[in-house]
This record gives sequence, C-alpha cells and structure tokens, in this order.
Amino acid sequence: MKFRVDRDVFADAVAWAARSLPVRPSAPVLAGLLIEAGDEGLVLSTFDYETSARATLLAEVNDEGSALVSGRLLADICRSLPAKPVDVVLEGTRVSLTCGSARFSLQTMPVEDYPSIPSMPAATGTVASDEFAHAVSQAVTAAGRDDMLPVLTGVRIEIEGDTIALLATDRFRLAQRELSWNPGQPDASLAALVPAKVLGDTAKSLTAGPEVTIALSASGTGDGLIGFEGSGPGGVRRTTTRLLDGEFPKVRSLFPSERLTTAKIDKLKLIESLKRVSLVAERNTAVQLAFKDGVLTLDAGSGDEAQASESVEAQIEGDDLVTGFNPQFLLDGLGAIDESIVELAFTQASKPVVLTGTADEDASDTAGSFRYLLMPRRLLG
Repeated sequence: MKFRVDRDVFADAVAWAARSLPVRPSAPVLAGLLIEAGDEGLVLSTFDYETSARATLLAEVNDEGSALVSGRLLADICRSLPAKPVDVVLEGTRVSLTCGSARFSLQTMPVEDYPSIPSMPAATGTVASDEFAHAVSQAVTAAGRDDMLPVLTGVRIEIEGDTIALLATDRFRLAQRELSWNPGQPDASLAALVPAKVLGDTAKSLTAGPEVTIALSASGTGDGLIGFEGSGPGGVRRTTTRLLDGEFPKVRSLFPSERLTTAKIDKLKLIESLKRVSLVAERNTAVQLAFKDGVLTLDAGSGDEAQASESVEAQIEGDDLVTGFNPQFLLDGLGAIDESIVELAFTQASKPVVLTGTADEDASDTAGSFRYLLMPRRLLG
C-alpha cells in the first residue's frame, strides 16, 4: 500500500472516522482505523459493532492495499502535521507516514481480525443537510442521558410521506421538531429509534454538502440499521448505527389541546433574567415564575439563603398563574427556539408548559415546527 494525499483532506477524514471509536474497546482491533487504498481512491473506516463510519476521499494511489492502525493515534498525528502532502507506505507490519520533514512509523493490527463494515440500507430519501442538522440539535435537547433507561437516550424518527418528525424525552421534558424532506416513495411510513448522541454528531458532521441521504430498512425496529450519507471535504461520508430496541413512549398525547394562560416574552431578555436569578437557586430547586398584570416575575432562593427576584415584560392572556421549573431545563428549551419571541402556554400551574417560538409579539400563529414541553417542579414553601 502506497499513496499520497492532501494533508487537510486526510486529517479531516481521519478525525471524522475516528470520532466514534470506543474509549474502552471490547477487543483491541475495534480501536483501529482501517485504511484501504484502491481504484476508488482512499477509504477510511471504523466500526465497533454498533456504529460504523466510512469516508471516501481522493488520493494518488501508487500501490493498492490495506492496513489497520490505532485510530485515535492517527488522528492526533494528522492534526499536528505541517501543511504539506502526506505520503503513506505500508512496510511489512508497520505504516510509515511522512509529511515534510515529519516522519511517523505506526504498528499495524491484523486486518483479517477486523469486523466487516455493514452495508447501508436502501436509501429512503434526502433532506437538506443544514436544516436536518439544526432540527436534530433542537430535538436532542430533551434526550435522556441515563443508560439505565436506554430507550430514552434515543431520538424517535417518524417518517410520514414528505414529513419527518423528531421526538425525544427524558421523562421531565419533551422536544418535537418537524421538517420536510424528499422521500424515495411518496407514501413512505417508517419509524426508528436512533441513539441521540450518534444522531447529533452525524447530522452536525454532514453539512459540507447540500443534502443528506437517510437510509432506513422497512422494518425499522429491533436489530435494524439506519444509515446517513453526505459530502465531506474531499469525498463522501457514510455512517450506520444500530437502532435502539424497545418501545418509545407515546408522547404526542402529552401536548395539551387547550391553553388557558399564555405569555409571549422577548426570548433574550427572559434568558438573561433567568440566568441571573438562577444563580441563587440551590441544586435541584425550582425558579418560581409568576405571571400577572403584563409582567413575569422570576424568584429564586428561600429562607436565610441568598435570594433573587427580577421582572420581565410579558404579553399575558388568561388567568394569573404561579409555577416553577428546573432553570437549566428551561434554559435548554429557550436556547433551542429560533424565534425572537417565545410563547409559554399553560393549562394550569401544576401541568407542563409548552414553549414555542414566534417572530413578534403580535403574531397570532405560534404553532412552529419546534415544540418543547417541560414538567413543572414543586416550589419550596
């Protein structure tokens, strides 16, 4: 194996492929990055039996061949190389890497021991890469991080015709984002539960090209795979990951059909006030929100401890209301909303709030494509 490749293209592709390598691999070869040089150029692959990454890039290949080396070490080396072409040669059981006056020699692992990279399922459709990445970043806001509840660490992708819905919940909050896409079949109806971290990292990394191809098997459950393909610097990138097994809770019904109290507030002013007031909120205690007479008053702290209070103008319709929320969860939801004005809609103080965005305080349509539902917290005293 012998090839020459652009330093920036190579370093970026290696870093991308190595990003999903396991920290504590169950077998030494799973920490490896597979380098294959052939007719189609250079292919870099990683796979840990759950998630695979495959980057194809242009290279000047003199001798075909393959080698398996430590992925993280190769990524660290590539990141530090000077801005010159990279020459890679397989010499016996070692890979020699030369860039300018820098030269590295890496021990290889047996290629024959490396698992086969899974193939992509058949393409289901395409979606604009930037919009998909942004929608995923909004949805994963509410995904769980408790590995004891693996179903809640995923994002449920629901495909109905030309619409994709992304749903995530950790039991205390719920995010829903919908977006349009180009399905391969106009009557497509599929669902999949994808690990939130993999989905977030993948969507963010495939924005170099105009669109992302989503590939999902018709079954969409159990041991199935989902695949994503898009453009990266210098070539094509593909990721597959196993779907999470289990029944995702039926969360759509949690969004209330009625609203008895609504408040429209400047989002940035609310975020700034909430950050200040929450400085004195003890761990796991709520910040109180009181809606009355065109003003939202935020309070935190109690008793002999530090206290804070601040008011923000609000356009309130309906009954006066006092409730409380985990301040960080509330900030997460506000930060995921794009619009300048946020609407908080309540049925009653003890029930969840639904956050949506609207362009201005006088807009009547606030049923945006992103909704964030948050459970209230019990107020002290």
